[in-house]
Amino acid sequence: MRYRTRVTAPAALIGTAAALTIGGAPAQAAARSGVAGPETLGDPVYPALGNDGYRVSSYHLDLAYDATTRLVDATVTLRITTTEALTRFSLDALGLDIRTVTVGGRAAAFEQAEEKLRITPARCLPARCRATVTVTYSADPRRTLAHTAWVPTPDGFAVCPQPNSAHTVFPCNDHPVDKADFTFRLTVPAGLKGVANGSLTGTEDLGDGRTAYSYRSREPIATELVQVTVGDYVVKDRQGPNGLPLRDVVPVARAEALEPALALTPNLVSWIEQRLGAYPFETYGLLPCNNDSSTAFDFTGLETQTLTLYKPNYLLQAEPKIGSHMMHELVHSYFGNSVSPATWADLWINEGHADFYGLLYRYERGWADSIGLTTMEARMKDTYAKGDLWRQSSGPVAAPNEANLFDNQRYLGGVLVLYALRQQVGETVFASIERTFLDRFRNSSASTADYIAVASEISGQDQSGFLREWLYGTKTPRMPGHPDWTVTPVTSSLRRPQSRPSGHHDNSATL
Repeated sequence: MRYRTRVTAPAALIGTAAALTIGGAPAQAAARSGVAGPETLGDPVYPALGNDGYRVSSYHLDLAYDATTRLVDATVTLRITTTEALTRFSLDALGLDIRTVTVGGRAAAFEQAEEKLRITPARCLPARCRATVTVTYSADPRRTLAHTAWVPTPDGFAVCPQPNSAHTVFPCNDHPVDKADFTFRLTVPAGLKGVANGSLTGTEDLGDGRTAYSYRSREPIATELVQVTVGDYVVKDRQGPNGLPLRDVVPVARAEALEPALALTPNLVSWIEQRLGAYPFETYGLLPCNNDSSTAFDFTGLETQTLTLYKPNYLLQAEPKIGSHMMHELVHSYFGNSVSPATWADLWINEGHADFYGLLYRYERGWADSIGLTTMEARMKDTYAKGDLWRQSSGPVAAPNEANLFDNQRYLGGVLVLYALRQQVGETVFASIERTFLDRFRNSSASTADYIAVASEISGQDQSGFLREWLYGTKTPRMPGHPDWTVTPVTSSLRRPQSRPSGHHDNSATL
């Protein structure tokens, strides 16, 4: 293990933690001993991701982009609350050149070890302590890393943090269970725009050929859903259903060509609101960033909260080619963004629901899917036949690993589970389960067990055995209402399919 260590000042010279508070009071009686916070949140798919011992209540990201050097100079300010007394704690960070760290306004020692930024404050942080942590650093969006969220473009960059790369953009507690409030300040040279999640709260001409754009998200964001982008953009505003402001961030040179796709959004929002309730955020829109390269990012669309990132060329196709996928990404505003996965093993909730409603939208319009089928029943019968093969090659639906996290079992396998539940309880009860789950866990994270509990409560019957068999069983259960459906036997002659590498996802082929 290689370490890169920097101590900002000898411990004896670092000030006291008087700026820290416990329950709002000065921490004069702070504990003198504690523990080094665990450098994990115990995720079953990414066991090294996240950090325990504290929770983050807010982030402020202040990024300045230099178009000449193409580097980013940044400061991130976190407000944390400790859950135990800490002599040291860590943030996730990779590929960032850390310059300074302060805790409670006082310089702190720090070191970078693999993907962790270990911070030793001047004094032990007592349990239930609220503290402000500030990190200054620089980043190169073009830097080659083991994995990265940066998407360089000819005129700037965008970011695609999912699932485990937000910490290549800013030091953070990079796990969806620790959602937080976000504000942003993006400073860019003349002729470029800086855009982030949420709503624009201010634009400042700095008088030196630079402009600063400030944004605030009304709702908390999981780190994997953060979006910051700089480019030669035009921001196109339009009205959505029920007064929802829609905001598209579009490369100036391609704005006219992309307009037919952008104009589809109001009807998409109206359709999903009829099924899942009011759209959960303050705005929605598309971000076709100025990069179509398959080497820059290996997906068609990616949900980041209030903005969906796309390859521009994909959106130049006719509506039957893109409408179902656009619905898929919009559904993530509900399943995945508003209600985030408690662990990455719960990804099927996000992707299964997004594909489920994406397919329903497609079939209602009479559009054939990627394998030529035109009804949900026909597609589910085809998927059902593959059930045992997928369980052998990719494991159960709710038990992925890092290598197969984004394969068909989490997408269409998840759709099959939802279809089975709807067959079991009926459409009316199923719709009530969906809305109750979304209402109960809005702006937080939820697990597979949480979904099962809601299904049991709303249906009035214990669904745990039924759903656990579908989600964790090694054999595909019988499909309610379709006793004639059969599963293709798995034989030793069938080669184990190559698992897709974990990373950003592209579900367009499944729809």
